[in-house]
Amino acid sequence: MEQNGKLGFWSASSLVLGNMIGSGIFLLPASMAAFGWISLPAWGMAALGALVLAFVFKSMAALYPGLQGGPYAYTRVAFGDFPAYLVAWGYWISIWTTNAAIAVAFVSYLSVFFPVLHENSLYPVLAGLAAVWLLTWVNTREITVSGSLQLITTIIKIIPLLAIGIYGLFFLNFDYFKADLPAGTSFFPAMTSALTLALFAFLGLESATIPSAGIENSGKTIPRATLFGTSAAIVIYILSSAVLMGLIPPAELKNSSSPFAAAASILWGQPAAYLVATGALISAFGALNGWILMQGQVPAAAAEDGVFPKIFARKNRHGMPTAGLMISSVLVSIMVALNFTENFVSTFQFILLLSTLMALLPYLFTASAFLLLLLRGEKNILKITLTVLAIIFVAWAIIGSGAESIYWGLALLVAGIPGYFLFKRT
Repeated sequence: MEQNGKLGFWSASSLVLGNMIGSGIFLLPASMAAFGWISLPAWGMAALGALVLAFVFKSMAALYPGLQGGPYAYTRVAFGDFPAYLVAWGYWISIWTTNAAIAVAFVSYLSVFFPVLHENSLYPVLAGLAAVWLLTWVNTREITVSGSLQLITTIIKIIPLLAIGIYGLFFLNFDYFKADLPAGTSFFPAMTSALTLALFAFLGLESATIPSAGIENSGKTIPRATLFGTSAAIVIYILSSAVLMGLIPPAELKNSSSPFAAAASILWGQPAAYLVATGALISAFGALNGWILMQGQVPAAAAEDGVFPKIFARKNRHGMPTAGLMISSVLVSIMVALNFTENFVSTFQFILLLSTLMALLPYLFTASAFLLLLLRGEKNILKITLTVLAIIFVAWAIIGSGAESIYWGLALLVAGIPGYFLFKRT
């Protein structure tokens, strides 16, 4: 329940689950199918990685209840202002570029029901901007308004995924699970690439830790919501992806532009594809709502500590960082408009890949921060082991993202360094 204008357990859990299950899940099984049978153990490894990361975030939330900013705040506790600034800088950029991608995906799913969006390049831009600014307005209201919307969209979005995942179990062709690795690919590189792809699907597990002050009894609610949301996402991902692998021939699955729609058609006929399109549309809308909430909260926490411009800390009468939300949504809007410019599409895709890498760095810093606190304090062997595993998983995923992404990610962090000294001086 929600009390005193704050989010309760179910709303906090839906923030985690809804942010994790965005628009990408509806295409991810096709990408994973390219790795053949190895995609199943990769899902298992990624699930283990997500669980140990959830353990780290739940532990930090229990240690520092009410501390705003999630990964940024935990990095600052352990390492100080400068590393925390780098985390906030990279994470903030990752959020608003990701929001642009989600808005574009939303318009893509919307075009299934409104083909007119294909007739003029201006129409999809306007539709994307309308979604961004409607949800920006929603997130300037009390946090419970955004939380209620997140809960409703999360419930609706998982219905088609669970329906296909559960009903499809009765129609599996187990020969499809024997698909070979791509020609010329060895086990370890394939596992690394597949694991990285699968782990990207769990980005957002930290979501409940970021608006910590807006969550009822945060010291208990956030840890529970983080573990529950992550565990629910694991069940939905692995169940639905495994069923798709057993329903659709491997060669067809890896080339499918809408694998869940293909599975729905196999199970219930062609009209059922609209069920999946509806789920994907609501999924993108709900994820956009949750991540727009994040894009205001992270820089606000940094601004309150004096490592981001003070304008990001300005709040309205509902306690929401309106100025930061607006600035971020302007940047999202520019990215959305540019995406529908033909010459910018490949650049947009690269920026999205880079932003995904930047989202992994806060995980690395948070796990390292928790490890440092453990070594300074209780020295619990089990907790230390789980935290080291979390660090290894994130490092593995970063390596799997490729040398070019790492190079440009470091360049992006370096580019933000002058801003830190400027903000500290002013």
